[in-house]
Amino acid sequence: MARVDLTVRGAGIFGLSVAWEAARRGAKVRVIEAVGVGAGSSGGIVGALSPHVPENWNEKKAFQLNSLLMAAEWWAAVEAASGLVSGYGRVGRLQPLADQAAVDLARARGVLAEDLWRGEAVWRVVPATGGAWEPFSPSGWLVEDNLSARVQPRLACMALAAAIEALGGEVIVGEAEEVGPVVWATGLAGLEALGLDLGRVVGGGVKGQAISLRYPAQGLPQLFAGGLHVVPHVDGTVAIGSTSEMVWSDLGVDHQVEALHARAVAALPVLAAAAVVERWAGVRPRAKSRAPLLGAWPGRAGHFVANGGFKIGFGMAPKVAQVMVDLVLEGRDMIPQGFRI
Repeated sequence: MARVDLTVRGAGIFGLSVAWEAARRGAKVRVIEAVGVGAGSSGGIVGALSPHVPENWNEKKAFQLNSLLMAAEWWAAVEAASGLVSGYGRVGRLQPLADQAAVDLARARGVLAEDLWRGEAVWRVVPATGGAWEPFSPSGWLVEDNLSARVQPRLACMALAAAIEALGGEVIVGEAEEVGPVVWATGLAGLEALGLDLGRVVGGGVKGQAISLRYPAQGLPQLFAGGLHVVPHVDGTVAIGSTSEMVWSDLGVDHQVEALHARAVAALPVLAAAAVVERWAGVRPRAKSRAPLLGAWPGRAGHFVANGGFKIGFGMAPKVAQVMVDLVLEGRDMIPQGFRI
């Protein structure tokens, strides 16, 4: 490589996305990853890109909306550069409504969405049809939105890494020299290091477990039922997730993942005979604010942080990458106040 304009530490979704965005703008990037592409929580199996509820609007919800609306073009560019599939699809989502009060609330939110989502996506109440790929709804009504999407996390990370290399960047597993400004996107370890440096807690880890079943539902909407994400993927699997565990005794899967399976089958009986492909457990980095933690690393000139994408990292990634590259390479600070370190 003739030069390096930017170093990114970490090859999870935030690190790879920042590197890809910088490469798209003509920068030469170096990604340094200790273990492997998507080795941390970004190598999970769920990949639900779901919007916040369209009410009580704030900068976090607006940021996520913009990112979800950017996603189709953004992932298409990744796939074109890499020649690989990311598993992205704006397939929408269905959610059952428990009773008339829930139906009335959902309809009110649909009215708000007409304005808040700027006519670029729809949230509406539709009658349940009793179809096989439809969760049972006690009220007979469902919420349908066409903003929700999905990616296959591992495919997406590999596509990003290949796209970076296709534009002349480096993705190095191991150790290498840092050149230029450095963006730290190192997940839980990065949150802990930042907290130690600042002398205060900035975040921590939350264990999650998920399960993947073999069932051909490609192109069908994702479902949110009984507190579970049910996400059909392009590889003929359906991911079910996930738990959120603040305390755990080990990092492996346990009885809770089997409970996920049972709950998914209860919500969607068509999955009863689907074979289990994988059981997954991992620890996801969550900033104390529950929003992404973005910006300059205080007291370390030329060093920056992109971390804390707990549950919403893949959905936030296009916009996170945009504002981080604006800041690091172009000196334009467009980071929302609530995301600052």
